Amino acid sequence: MAKKSGLGKGLESLMGEANAEIGNLNPDSVVDISRIHPNKEQPRKNFDEASLNELSDSIKRNGILQPLLVRNKEGSFEIIAGERRYQAAKKAGLKEIPVVIRDVSDNEVFQLALIENLQRSDLNPIEEAQGFKKMIEDEGLTQEELGQILSKSRSTIANSMRLLDLPTEIQKMMLDNTITAGHARAILAIPDQEGRIRLAEKVVAENLTVRQTEKLAPLFSGKKTDRKTRQAMPQTYGRAARQLRLVLDRNVKIKKVRNKNKIEIEFDDEADLAHLVTQLSQIKKQEDETDDKN
Repeated sequence: MAKKSGLGKGLESLMGEANAEIGNLNPDSVVDISRIHPNKEQPRKNFDEASLNELSDSIKRNGILQPLLVRNKEGSFEIIAGERRYQAAKKAGLKEIPVVIRDVSDNEVFQLALIENLQRSDLNPIEEAQGFKKMIEDEGLTQEELGQILSKSRSTIANSMRLLDLPTEIQKMMLDNTITAGHARAILAIPDQEGRIRLAEKVVAENLTVRQTEKLAPLFSGKKTDRKTRQAMPQTYGRAARQLRLVLDRNVKIKKVRNKNKIEIEFDDEADLAHLVTQLSQIKKQEDETDDKN
């Protein structure tokens, strides 16, 4: 059985302090910025440059309104909460920063940093999933126990951590904000990693919506080598199918069945079928009007 969380009274009392945007802490000291360094285990790895510049400009005008939460470590100060303010302060050219100093263990530092970022929704979905995974492994927690600590449902934790099943190439796309979590969840429906990568590349190359990605996912569920054994379709058929997908915003397949070529168009229900008929009627009407003009 997994051990209970190591969240002691020290961490619980510090949770309010970690959420620096809502606290009104008086600084214990003002220290030289050169004596402060980020926490290497900080779950947030990427900072939006535009947002950081805005904060830096604000700090130039108004100073740091909320002190950083730090701990004394080997003669310097390690950030527990407030790295974004620290990075912006460096950009602003500050020489000194107000801090609140607390005695915190290594595990509590990571937990506080994760909680702070989650409270502000600052984490990229991959960073969030990696943070959940680390807390579960380090503390021997179940997903349900972690959910109770973070006030999240077990399914939220599980769905987040599923993103870590994606290939590293796709995780990097998410960290770079090239694809969204919605795209990633659609891609997860594909069982093999090769198919996932190919669809992710298509999403980026063609700027596909989440809905388009969901509809295309079944087409990428087999390995490329498996499809090579089938009779090759003319390239024009493939181009035509892609054009139809874009025009109709739905999955379209061109098949050869019993030596006859067929177009297969997917729809969800009766209402969606009626919408499809309307789409096709409008296309036919436009073609007729064009013919009349000619």
